[in-house]
Amino acid sequence: MHKFISLLFVSLLFCSATVLAEDVKKSELHKQAESIDVKENIAKARSTYIHAFNDYANRGEIKLATECATKATALYYRENFWQEAFDLLRRADQVISSSSLSTPERAGNHYWVTKERFQMYMKMHRAESAKEHLNAMDNQANLSGDEALKNDLLYSKTIYHYTFGQTSQGNAVFKEMVGKLTASKEYDKVDEVYQTLIANGRKSNNASLVAQSYSNYLAWKDSTNAMKHADEIKALKDQIAANEAEIADKDSSLTARWVFIVGLLVLAGALAAALVLGAVVLMRYILQTKKQKKVIELANDSNALKAKFISNMSAQLEPTLKKLDSSQPEVQALLDFSKHVQTLSELENTNDELEMEEVQVQQYCEELMNQIRGTEKEEVQLVINAPKMSALIYRPYVSHILTHLLKNAAEYTPAEGKITIEFKKRGQHKIEFHVSDTGSGIPEEKREDVFKPFLEIHDLTKGDGLGLPTCKQMALKMGGDLTIDADYIRGTRFVLELKA
Repeated sequence: MHKFISLLFVSLLFCSATVLAEDVKKSELHKQAESIDVKENIAKARSTYIHAFNDYANRGEIKLATECATKATALYYRENFWQEAFDLLRRADQVISSSSLSTPERAGNHYWVTKERFQMYMKMHRAESAKEHLNAMDNQANLSGDEALKNDLLYSKTIYHYTFGQTSQGNAVFKEMVGKLTASKEYDKVDEVYQTLIANGRKSNNASLVAQSYSNYLAWKDSTNAMKHADEIKALKDQIAANEAEIADKDSSLTARWVFIVGLLVLAGALAAALVLGAVVLMRYILQTKKQKKVIELANDSNALKAKFISNMSAQLEPTLKKLDSSQPEVQALLDFSKHVQTLSELENTNDELEMEEVQVQQYCEELMNQIRGTEKEEVQLVINAPKMSALIYRPYVSHILTHLLKNAAEYTPAEGKITIEFKKRGQHKIEFHVSDTGSGIPEEKREDVFKPFLEIHDLTKGDGLGLPTCKQMALKMGGDLTIDADYIRGTRFVLELKA
């Protein structure tokens, strides 16, 4: 009987350690305490567990703190240091009570502290004190709602009843414990407990205990065998059903694979036909592309020759035109037209690298605005909106464009209107110049055409229509663009975009 009780006691301690250590990560101090051989240095092991308890308590890890406190307590009363053991458990209870754990969690940790006191009273053979703590453990296990604690409580009750000669009560609790193990199908564990109980009954010459235990064991064995057979039959039926389902699934899968293979063959045939057709189309496309490339090359060559011809023609006309009376508006208009044609032709056929120049933006805009001062109508405001900063530009082209835009603005802005030149930095690699006026504006349908040369027949004395196309070409040569702001409705705003 004493050996059986010892077995239950060891099992109880193992369960305690398992439940307490579940799902937690132990500290290095805790691991160090566990590595110490208690038989060789019990004082060091106990001291290390106490240090681990204090460390866990300071960090608010109550579950691990409780485990270390109970282990250190067991090492205290192992050497009959009862007062020290009780003091340590009292500190553990205080730590648990002052923690931020929920009520069920606190009850679960108090259970292990109370159980350690229970085991101390069991060792001292103080039945009443042990019974009192066993009742407290019962309340704490129920309050925690933890099924593992309730199972552990059965072991403690069994030990208590057998230790103090309450065999029938011990048998009742033992039967409840066996019932739980059987329900969870832990048959081998129950069989081991019965065998141990019978063996210890024989060693203690307790014939009635042996007889009763053996009778109970046989009855349990019969019922267990029936349950095992039922489980085996059920498992076999489940396996058969699973095999049948797997066969049906494989049969269905095989059919699906055949369908898939046939589909792949059809798709392969269709792809082969598509490849042949695609090859034919590709060959035709390559031939057409070669023809188109040749046509484009011819067109480019033709445009270059045409531009060169126009430029040469303009250059040849100029000496003759200069012999005429330039005071005549028509003659001056022809001279200007010839010059503008030559400039536009040169822009279209040159790829010279542009040498950038750094300018102070505000001062530069003031210089440009000064070129039209006195040409504007009465009470027209000339506004400069430019920051004090520098910018890199190709000055000849930018000055030509902005001067032309400002002159146009001065011509078309009515009295009491406003002409504005602005500078905007649009990120690290882009700048803009804006020239705005409050004139009548350019109709939407003509905004694209104003940048195209030779689109209309002009009275050259009133302008040849090459100013804005030339400005546009200059902007493109600089890697930028010249556009009309479609959102500006109070007149006309030209936007010169340039690379910074």
